[in-house]
Amino acid sequence: MRAAIALASAAALAAPSAATAPRIAGCPVFPADNAWNKRVDRLPVAHDSARLIATIGASTGLHPDFGSIYGIPYNVVGKSTPRSTVRFQYADESDKGPYPIPAHPKIEGGSDRHILMIDRDACRLYELYAAQRSGSGWHAGSGAIWSLRSNKLRPKTWTSADAAGLPIFPGLARYDEATGGGIHHALRFTVPRTRTAFIFPARHQAGSSSDPSLPPMGLRVRLKRSFSLAGFPKQARAVLQALKTYGMILADNGSPWYITGALDRRWSDTQLDAIKRLRGSDLEVVDTGPGS
Repeated sequence: MRAAIALASAAALAAPSAATAPRIAGCPVFPADNAWNKRVDRLPVAHDSARLIATIGASTGLHPDFGSIYGIPYNVVGKSTPRSTVRFQYADESDKGPYPIPAHPKIEGGSDRHILMIDRDACRLYELYAAQRSGSGWHAGSGAIWSLRSNKLRPKTWTSADAAGLPIFPGLARYDEATGGGIHHALRFTVPRTRTAFIFPARHQAGSSSDPSLPPMGLRVRLKRSFSLAGFPKQARAVLQALKTYGMILADNGSPWYITGALDRRWSDTQLDAIKRLRGSDLEVVDTGPGS
């Protein structure tokens, strides 16, 4: 999941943003003009879209990597939550903290063991990767802290709790959004192999080759406008509409076309399974601007 050297980021997206930023626990999930909240349905298709889609898997199905029994959970904390010092494996690219880790935090299952914490009082986002509690306290692979009211990126080439140096929480499909007013932000996805490069808004790469047919971290794709959502159940349709309007951002190495969401027992796994009807060929890479 980790590598050291990266290319320069690309220019910021120049497309309309959501009228208001998504919210959680009374806080904005970054400003309305943040990259995660930018619409990409009017941006041009990238010149190398077909090549990149083919490399990831044009005939490979999309997969909702979330539902009622799996996904990435998150913790809403506050000023009364005790702060913990965390020891990091990648200390030189991690925010020192301390971190507001609850006594019994919700932790992602599997090897990544992410802990996401939203401080509702300070409107700050804290994220840990590979978090473990031991007798002497907490340790993790890496950690990052963001102000949810700011567009500030991490230093160039720095990782976060994610391989692309991005925050994880704003890219999650959340049940309350999907069944409420809609998902008004980009989603997060993974692919097996990435290029030794990153583009805006990513800040870090974990690639295996400089091959230009491989996607860089930060790559943004969207569902083609011509794809009909007729007949899809409500929860799947909400996710697919978000993919048409806001797209999804490549954030980590993993299985192809795995879309990340929040664990929530209220999700209907049957409805979400309808997303698996789509193939990579139903997507296109968005041209988000020239490199810089």
